[in-house]
Amino acid sequence: MHNDVIEVDPAENSDFETYIREGERAAFSLPNRGPMRFDDEGNVHPEILAGFDEYGFYVLEGVLSSIELHDWEADLQEIRQNLPIHKDAQTDAAGRPALGIDSIGPCLMWAKPLSDPLGGTTFSGGRHPVKMEEHTWEAGMPEEIVYLIMGPLRYSDALLRISGHPHLLAIAEAVNGQDFVPFNEAMWIKEPGLGSSTAWHQDGITHWSHPDWDQGIHGMTFQVLLYGSSGANGVWVLPGSHKSGKIDLQALADAAGSDRLLGAVPYVCAPGDVVIHNRQLVHGAFANTSKDFRVSFTFGTHRRSSILDVEAGLHNAIAVYDAGRILERSRMIGYAIDARRQYFPDETPYCYKPLVDVDAVPVWSPEAKALLSNYNLLDLSI
Repeated sequence: MHNDVIEVDPAENSDFETYIREGERAAFSLPNRGPMRFDDEGNVHPEILAGFDEYGFYVLEGVLSSIELHDWEADLQEIRQNLPIHKDAQTDAAGRPALGIDSIGPCLMWAKPLSDPLGGTTFSGGRHPVKMEEHTWEAGMPEEIVYLIMGPLRYSDALLRISGHPHLLAIAEAVNGQDFVPFNEAMWIKEPGLGSSTAWHQDGITHWSHPDWDQGIHGMTFQVLLYGSSGANGVWVLPGSHKSGKIDLQALADAAGSDRLLGAVPYVCAPGDVVIHNRQLVHGAFANTSKDFRVSFTFGTHRRSSILDVEAGLHNAIAVYDAGRILERSRMIGYAIDARRQYFPDETPYCYKPLVDVDAVPVWSPEAKALLSNYNLLDLSI
């Protein structure tokens, strides 16, 4: 059953450790990390935007408070305890109805430990052409584990509040305009010694041939780190690759002679750091053979012009993203802002312009939460 995976010898491990150390040094040499800053007029500091524009990512240090990290970790533990006992199970280990069994849209993504579930497949629009190195399955490992939860805002109030963080939404506005729209949300779980890899890819699939293509047309995501990340367990990127259009990933792998692409650097982060990430960056992650957990929450935004009246669909059914669809999906931002306002009353909430003149401004409540069981069917995926 597992005879087709690759056994990694000690020499290969040593080479990989060297690759990691060199990548981490290169990451820290780039001038694109630091705390959140604003200029004298209250705008996102131009050096943050310039670093993001040049390299395709920026590491914002210390964004989340200890309260937010604690709340997220508590929600994570509840979520993990409620996962199905195996891929096709309807109950968790305590015999309760398992998380996600009533989901209509995408929810739990499963993979064999230390495998590459996407590389070389047609999944996700065929964006992952290069198969990553897979490691030996060992006795005692589970057959499959959950590595990704789609639409996690329905399961975690802590993540909902994080997605309404005023500093992050201010960055979304600075990058994509005050009428920016949401993309989707996901929580990645890369368990130590088990976590699967994510094959090298670029996220956009719709606008590569657009006559007005530019480096921001496929949007951006925030990657929020619960425990931090390193070269051993984190996402790796090719800095600046967001500027080059659709890239031949197989050619890059051939040039490197392996899945360790030349010039790549990892996201090296502490708990509570947030990476601003251009979706067109070439990025991926190796299997987590380290002893450290990586749990990351990603949520994205688009320019309205990239979405309005576009026919697309990746994480859900193909549809035309008309104004009504965009407004309905954008209400999640309103819920996030209001949930955060209620929880952190001394914080100045972000003002999301597209909802200002809407008759039914979203108000967060237990009743509202009950309506979100399949909100991610409305994701705006391009």
